[in-house]
Amino acid sequence: MTASADVLQSARLKGLRLATAESCTGGMISAALTAVAGSSDVFDRGFVTYSNAAKADMLGVLPETLAEYGAVSEPVAREMAEGALAHSLANLAVSVTGIAGPGGSEFKPEGRVCFGLARRGAATRVETVEFGAIGRDAVRQATVNHALRLLGAALR
Repeated sequence: MTASADVLQSARLKGLRLATAESCTGGMISAALTAVAGSSDVFDRGFVTYSNAAKADMLGVLPETLAEYGAVSEPVAREMAEGALAHSLANLAVSVTGIAGPGGSEFKPEGRVCFGLARRGAATRVETVEFGAIGRDAVRQATVNHALRLLGAALR
């Protein structure tokens, strides 16, 4: 069974629905989950919020948070995950915002991805993973894999 199928089955057994809020992956986490037949009973919706305007408009990320911390930050990942819950029927949401590359800076290097995991009635968790300059496609795939692991761990 794939990681996506495992996540969906665990959510199904717990009676939970899922949502995603994605920036650097552009919908790849949603695609991985919905590639599994029957996912519609568990997967509610995915938000692809590539621009800062989309993060604010669709998820309610505060312009002040974006201005102070930048899009690639744990505070933004937190607000994205919480916004996905607020704007969906989901009980559990994962968010990702990062720099897939090429490029980056001394302060925000290529391969840095911030994750948020929000669950109704629980504190939102955030973390940053440094995947390194492994190439755009590899960073994006590593981000999808890590997001699925976070969801799986939250459902255990």
